[in-house]
Amino acid sequence: MKNTLVADVMTREPFTTGSDTSLLECAKIMIRKKVGSLPLVDKKNLIGFISQRDVLWALVKNPKADLSKIKAKDLSPKKIATIKPNITIDEAIRKMNNLKFDRFPVVKDKELLGIVTSKDILNFHPEIYPELEELSKIRDEAEKLKRITESKEGAFAQDGICEECGNRDSLYRVNGMLVCESCKGSI
Repeated sequence: MKNTLVADVMTREPFTTGSDTSLLECAKIMIRKKVGSLPLVDKKNLIGFISQRDVLWALVKNPKADLSKIKAKDLSPKKIATIKPNITIDEAIRKMNNLKFDRFPVVKDKELLGIVTSKDILNFHPEIYPELEELSKIRDEAEKLKRITESKEGAFAQDGICEECGNRDSLYRVNGMLVCESCKGSI
C-alpha cells in the first residue's frame, strides 16, 4: 500500500454536472447513477462539489424550499478539499481521517481526473477493512454526539404548534420552549 497511488484506485470519469444545475436535478442524478456526490465542472475544471449531505442539509434548513430553484453552485462549498493523483493511498487515508471526508475529487492543475472514495480504497485493499470499519464507527459516534448536543442547544426538533405564537411550523428548542423560526429570533 505504500507504493499504491490514488491514481491506481480512483474512479475515472465520474458522473459530473454543471454549476447551474438545480439541487433537485443533482439529487435525481445521484439516485439514478447510485453515487453519493457530483463534482461541478466547467470544461473539465472542477468548480464545485455537491454531496447527498448537502442536499439533505438544504432540505432540513428549509423544509419548504423548492429544490428545483436552488442552483448547485449556491450550495457548493467555496473551498473544495481535493487530492492529487500522485499521492499514496496511505496519505489519502490520513487526509480522509484528518478532514473526516470519505471521498475527494482527484485534481491535477484544476482539471478533474476522478474521485477517490474510501470504498475505492477498500475494494483495492480489503485487508485494511478493520481500520476503515473503526473509522466509520468513530464518525458515527461523533455524529450521534453532535446531534444530541444540538438537540439540547436548540437545533431542529419537530413539526408542531409554536408555544410562543401558536402557529404550526417547524419547531426549535429555545430555553426549554418549542418555538417556530420567526419566534426563535425574538426569544
